Amino acid sequence: MRPVAVDFTVPVDVVFGYLSDPVRRPEWQGSLRRIEELRGDGEVGTTWRDVTAVGARPRMEVTEVDPARSWAEVGRWRGIEASLRLGFAAVPTGTVVSATVDVATSLPQRPLGWVLRRLAPYAVRGDLRRAARALGS
Repeated sequence: MRPVAVDFTVPVDVVFGYLSDPVRRPEWQGSLRRIEELRGDGEVGTTWRDVTAVGARPRMEVTEVDPARSWAEVGRWRGIEASLRLGFAAVPTGTVVSATVDVATSLPQRPLGWVLRRLAPYAVRGDLRRAARALGS
C-alpha cells in the first residue's frame, strides 16, 4: 500500500502518545469496539485483542516503538496478517502522520486479502482523520 498522510495540529509527542496507546484505539479506529486482554506497557511485545464491529478478533502486537518517530503493530486472525506502521514528523503546523499497511494471507484467505489491501488505505486515512479531530486538529 502506498503511504497515506494526515496532518495534526498538535505536537508530535501528543500525537504519538495518543495513536500508540491501545486503550485509546476505540476512540479513533472506526471498526474497533473495544480491546481485551491487554498485556504490556506499550513497548515492543505488548499484546491485546481487538474486538471489531464485524466480529473479527485479531491478536495484536506492538513490533516497533521509536518515540515521536515511528510505531508499528501486527495483527493476526484466521490466516490473515496485517501490519501497520506509522511515521511521525514534526512540522511548523503540528505533526504529519504517514501510515503504511501490508496484508498477507494464507491461500484460502487470498480473496479476502485482495479486498483488504484495496480498502486499507481508505480505512486508515479515515481513522487517522478521526484521531486528528479527537485531538482538536
